[in-house]
This record gives sequence, C-alpha cells and structure tokens, in this order.
Amino acid sequence: MKQIEAFVNEVYHSVGGNKKEIEELKAEMKNHLLEAVHELKSEGKSEQEAINVAMERFGGEKEMRSVVGQLFKVQKVFAKWVLNLALISFFTTAIVFGVIWSTEEQNAHENSIVATYIFDVLEGKEVISEDMEEEIIDLVRETDQISKVKIFNVRDLKKESENYSSIFEYIKNAKPNYQYQRAVWAPEWLLVDFFPYGNGDSEWYVEMETRHIGSFMTLVLFVGVTIYVTLFTIWATINAYHHRRLNAGWVIAFALFNIVGYLVYYLVGKRKQLFKIG
Repeated sequence: MKQIEAFVNEVYHSVGGNKKEIEELKAEMKNHLLEAVHELKSEGKSEQEAINVAMERFGGEKEMRSVVGQLFKVQKVFAKWVLNLALISFFTTAIVFGVIWSTEEQNAHENSIVATYIFDVLEGKEVISEDMEEEIIDLVRETDQISKVKIFNVRDLKKESENYSSIFEYIKNAKPNYQYQRAVWAPEWLLVDFFPYGNGDSEWYVEMETRHIGSFMTLVLFVGVTIYVTLFTIWATINAYHHRRLNAGWVIAFALFNIVGYLVYYLVGKRKQLFKIG
C-alpha cells in the first residue's frame, strides 16, 4: 500500500498550516482509501486495480491537491480576517472611548475654571452690571459645552431664610438675578445629556447647565467590546475546530474569558502534546 501513502503525501505536499492537523487529515484520507481498496478487492478486483479505482474516486492526485490546498487557504484567510477585524474593533473602541473620556474630563475641568472666573467677576459686587454680563457671556462662549448660566444673589437667601433651609432649596424656586442661555452642538445620535453644575459662596451661587456624552461613551464601549468578544470567540472556535478539540466548554471559555480562556486552551493542548511525546 505504499502507493496509497505516496498518493496522500503528494496531495498534502505543498499544504501549509498546523502540522498536527495535517497529519491527522492525512491519516484520515489514508484510512478512507484503504477501506475503499479493501471493499474493491472483496468485489473481485486485483490490488492494483482496487488502488487505481480508489484513487480515481477521490478525484485523482492533482484535483485533490488543488481542493485541499484551496480549502486550507480559504480557512486560513477567513480565520486571519476574523482575528484582524477583532483587533481593529478592540483598538478602535479603545481609541474612541479614550478620546471621549479625555474630552469629558477636559470639559469638566473647563467648567470649574469658568465658574471660578465668574466668581472673580462677581467678587465684592452686590449687583450684576452690563459690563459684568458681557464678561460672563464671553467666558461661556469660549466653551462649547455650557448651555446655560444662572446666577443667584445668596444675600436674598438670608431674606428668605424663614422659607428655605438651604441654597439648593432656594434656587429651585427663586428667579435668578442673571441668566444667559444659548444652543450648543448636541445631535440626537450623540445621546447628549445636560446636567447642572453648581458652586457658591456667601455672596453668590452660580449654576451652569453643561453638555455630557457619557451615555454615548458607554454605548461605544458596550458595542465595541461585544463585537470584539464575538469575533475573537469565532476565531478561537475555528482554531479549536481545526485542532479537533472543539467542544461547548471551550467555546464558553473563549466567550467569557477571551484571551485568558484561549491561553488556557493553548496550554492544555501543549500539555497533552508533551504527555503523548513522553
């Protein structure tokens, strides 16, 4: 049966990939051919005739080599694309999330600076003049996330102390001594939220309404991580299938533990290999 072995070796001669997997496939093809030869011989054909017919039924050496080569190539390219898409998804998500997080942090810092500058404008004053209003408007316009500013004279709280227990209760019902409002960039797809930002001292209380895109940032993280985990799980599952070690447990491990799950799968495979060699 050296002719069968030579046929199988020639079919897989130029196939690249996992050596263990190739050896297993070669053994499987050889077994199928030997079974076919045995059946043909039992039907009355000579050994050489049975070998020739069996190899012809497999499509011949050239055709089988082409089919096997294309199959390995397609599987390899597909798995590579899946892994590349997973990595692209991971790094894109990390970059977009990082940019949004950095922007939100910068805006929070800017809100604090604007509030401080407004207090500088108000310091020592009992009323807000037109010049002070212009200064406050200029400060707000230098940002792109502050949509509203309300300024309350806390001295009024003292006058209303019998009716209000704190400045926070007071501003819910009181009319601001000064208010400036403008439209800021806030498309619906950005899932924009507007939150209050307040600060005060013994003379003035300043409340600003600021734009936040934390919901969009969370959505980006959730979608990006979901796509990455799904693609990585598919890639790892393809590898496990090629290694003939695919089972539900490994798929769950890849999906839940990602790289750690695949590392455990790899180490278990190495250990089994060493055990066989030993």
